[in-house]
Amino acid sequence: MNKVVRLPKRSDVKTADTWDLSTLCKSEQDWELQFKKLEKMIAGFEKFRGKLGDGAKTVLAFLKFDADFDQVAENVGGYAHLRATEDQTDNAAQSMVAKFQNLATKASQAASYFRPELLALPEAKLQEYLASKELKAWKLVLERIIRFKPHTLSPREEEIVAMQGEMAGAANQAFRQLLDADLKFGNVKDEKGQQVELSNSTFIKLLVSSDRKVRKTAFLQYYEQFKGHENTLAATLNGSIQKDVYYSKVRGFKSAREGALFPDNVPTAVYDNLIAAVRKNLPAVHQYYDVRRRKMKLKDIHHYDTYVPILSDLEVKRTWNQAVKLVMESLRPLGSEYCSVLEEGLLGRWCDRYPNQGKNSGAFSSGSYTGYPYILMNYKEDVFNDVFTLTHEAGHSMHTWHSAKHQPYQYYGYVIFVAEVASTFNEMLLSHHLIKQAKDKRQRAYLINREIDDIRGTVIRQTMFAEFEKITHAMAEAGEPLTVQSMRSAYRELLDAYFGPNFAIDEELSLECFRIPHFYRAFYVYKYATGLSAAIALSRKVLNGGPTELASYLNFLKGGCSKDPLDLLRDAGVDMEKPEAVDTTLAHFNSLVKELDELL
Repeated sequence: MNKVVRLPKRSDVKTADTWDLSTLCKSEQDWELQFKKLEKMIAGFEKFRGKLGDGAKTVLAFLKFDADFDQVAENVGGYAHLRATEDQTDNAAQSMVAKFQNLATKASQAASYFRPELLALPEAKLQEYLASKELKAWKLVLERIIRFKPHTLSPREEEIVAMQGEMAGAANQAFRQLLDADLKFGNVKDEKGQQVELSNSTFIKLLVSSDRKVRKTAFLQYYEQFKGHENTLAATLNGSIQKDVYYSKVRGFKSAREGALFPDNVPTAVYDNLIAAVRKNLPAVHQYYDVRRRKMKLKDIHHYDTYVPILSDLEVKRTWNQAVKLVMESLRPLGSEYCSVLEEGLLGRWCDRYPNQGKNSGAFSSGSYTGYPYILMNYKEDVFNDVFTLTHEAGHSMHTWHSAKHQPYQYYGYVIFVAEVASTFNEMLLSHHLIKQAKDKRQRAYLINREIDDIRGTVIRQTMFAEFEKITHAMAEAGEPLTVQSMRSAYRELLDAYFGPNFAIDEELSLECFRIPHFYRAFYVYKYATGLSAAIALSRKVLNGGPTELASYLNFLKGGCSKDPLDLLRDAGVDMEKPEAVDTTLAHFNSLVKELDELL
């Protein structure tokens, strides 16, 4: 009888393969001390209540106190969050997260008077503060607050909204617990005859199997669990969407989407233009699926056939150290400082490297102003895309490192809109490096296939997700019920449009709308698509340019949130309010598809 390949318990993972969280808190005991410090600090917010009109010095004192509180909270909250992601079944870590969320809600409630009280001041007083020398370093912070004046409630109403913090996160928390801890998918026999435990982290690994039977079995077995819980998942997603709609109405936005884009000062036209551009270019995507079907010698093509490389026999194993070496070689155009800092972090303790039982699925980067820019991975040596995931998350982490080094605390925290540029930029450099080093036509075809799938996954797929978010939120805003049937139906229409008339869409695939984590924190995914489009443009500038182009890109990384995201990108050399970047990306996609067809 074949032995089942199971993930190790967290306690069995080598320390060297885990992150060192001591830059946030030295130990659980230190966490408790820092937590108690925060609890005591909360009372300090009250001394500024009713005094914001006293002068610039008082406002400055509040802003400094608030920043000091946030810096401690960033480490305490970050430590609890990262500990919990190590093992979702760790009750002690989950308790730390719950305690911090409760404290954060109390702190938000205690400070909730600041914005409405400040915005209630006469316009002349606000202009006086903006012009004052004392508040010069905080001028942009104040300008951004004043932008929210039409969407700010009374002090009591703001306090009530702040009290809802934990409740507002309930849908997402329930989904994560169900997805990462409670759903059990059984075992699947892989192409080697081994029984592999099917999980969120091994699902994609099985979908890149060269054996179609393994891919199909994993696909059907995985979605069987979502079918069995579709009513619970639909109710959870509905709860998340209704929360978004509620908060947008409370704050006087025309829609949840407008409310989500407002903080970044991104017009909804950027979102709509992205969808329109991708829709216009869908024939090229459909052509790619036909190329893939023909080259794989398939009668029909299913979703579980879209992840495996067409030339799957070229897959090779790469250890962690080999992956790091490859990433560093590709990033040499970014200079010695960038590379030396990153290499030390990746070979050191920035990363939690491998899967274990109960670990958060996927990958992410989580940075702070004073701690390491941590990376969670579920690295698998035989999954080539994991190397790209590593350089992607490294891009986030080095963005954090540069911003924290070059900006004061109040301006280091870059927004997600620009974050996805830094990460996908690294992916483009890795792809460029590998294609350039290709030894023959088959290897070049393999790498071009991977880049096509990267653009497909990051621009085309994420735009489909973005359109689903737009549709479902509009349904809720129109009073239409969000049920299992209505959401699956809306998603099926998108699948038909994006995959095309000659693609065999399994009924189970419409269940995908319930399993995408980003849907439970909506209007995020479009930034992946705009980010890669900007990254392709900027990577070409750096690769084809000189010191000036490199300096512009590094200055972008150093910018934090010292300017609005669209302005940061304009300074770096790309204007995302215009369609050129997205159109160029999709034209590049089309040319790659044609070359792949010729090479194979």
